[in-house]
Amino acid sequence: MTHETIGNFINGEWSKGSLKTVKNINPATGESLGEVVLSGKAEADAAVAAARAALPAWKRTPAPRRGEILQRAAVEMTRRKEELARALTAEEGKLYTESLGEVQKAINNIEFQSGEGRRLNGETVPSELPSTMCWTQREALGVVALVTPWNFPVAIPVWKLCPALICGNTVVLKPASITPWCAKIIAEIFTAAGLPKGVLNVVFGPGSSVGQTLVTHPDVAAISFTGSNEVGLKLYADGAAHHKKVQCEMGGKNPVIVLEDADLELAATATVQGAFGSTGQRCTATSRAIVCSPVLAEFTKLVVEKTRQLRVPEHMGPCVDDGQFRTVMSYLEIGKREAKLAVGGEQVGDKGFYVAPTVFTGCKAEMRIAQEEVFGPVLAVIEVKDFEEAMKVANGVKFGLTSSIFSRDVNRVFQYLEHIETGITHVNSPTVGGEAQLPFGGMKATGVGAREMGRTAIEFYSEWKTVYVDYTGGKRTTNIY
Repeated sequence: MTHETIGNFINGEWSKGSLKTVKNINPATGESLGEVVLSGKAEADAAVAAARAALPAWKRTPAPRRGEILQRAAVEMTRRKEELARALTAEEGKLYTESLGEVQKAINNIEFQSGEGRRLNGETVPSELPSTMCWTQREALGVVALVTPWNFPVAIPVWKLCPALICGNTVVLKPASITPWCAKIIAEIFTAAGLPKGVLNVVFGPGSSVGQTLVTHPDVAAISFTGSNEVGLKLYADGAAHHKKVQCEMGGKNPVIVLEDADLELAATATVQGAFGSTGQRCTATSRAIVCSPVLAEFTKLVVEKTRQLRVPEHMGPCVDDGQFRTVMSYLEIGKREAKLAVGGEQVGDKGFYVAPTVFTGCKAEMRIAQEEVFGPVLAVIEVKDFEEAMKVANGVKFGLTSSIFSRDVNRVFQYLEHIETGITHVNSPTVGGEAQLPFGGMKATGVGAREMGRTAIEFYSEWKTVYVDYTGGKRTTNIY
């Protein structure tokens, strides 16, 4: 286990300087894993300058060659997979099996985006004019800033970084300061794969200094952010004021709908997986179970039984830090006042930031526990009389990331797919999960800007150039209007 001080990575060099540091805490034990620097405007400016200097050469590198570097990064991450998973578990608190899954998802994203180096296609389009050739081609934006969260400190930086690189951009990454070890290993992996100096830079520090500098810096062309709505909306407004392209992925309050014809064993298992996997600390976590009255009692019984079978810490990790632990504990008190506590609802042990997986029943759609994102292992069970009410409740929140329905009725499933207000949806499977080749993102207050992952990711990190070539040799006679 590391006990080093992790510095910034700027222009291919790690530097600690004389910056202040904070401890990197293991949330399972409360013990220090080492320290990380707290940077400010000067370090952010230096990182942008390095990225700007590296841009011309990287932009001129043929896209297939950029893809080859990503391919080597996938191989290197596979070689260091267990090491990276151990760092992820130590810093963020995921179970080791969950950490291995996250690292594999990152590898999948690198592999997929590496192929985009050979698919950065435009199209030829017929012109109205004779002896004229027209086509479109993609162009890099320039320096892009990536602001990433602690809950997926490997997968999210990677799924932002790879399409940015493949399009020919250079990058300043501002990862969460409470998961610096993961960011350090990611930078080491891409450097070992042959990424030139200055193409990827990593700066640790608070959003009020590092983040704000990146948002307002004249040499930063675009910003991709994942985090809270409060921060994301401010970043979006500030970025727009400085004429920057901005992408924000923010909150979720994801429902699973259980109709009266559902396979209840399957639905309960999926709901428990979605609610308590990764300690509920993911934007796609299942936080609402919307259940039709005829099956409410049996479904609730199954969910409570399966939740009671979860042992902490064997089956679920801790909250990431003291602040998140306190947030979850405050929502447990809110839930106890609003609804009925069926299971959980308390701290587990006296070491680390563990909370028992918790189910509240008798919830109403308007309750805070059913409207606000807890970002912890808390499930609200809501009774509805029929499919129409279930849809109204499911769509009755400000968020729209992901959702799920359990039913054997194909007609109602397709009605659900037509009317559900989420960017991702599942049928007879949990609300969580996403694959590298498919877009990721939500509707309503969940997100603004282009989607992440899949081929769609390229849309954010590039812009179109339209080309007209007149090959009349100066002998054009046709009017241009």
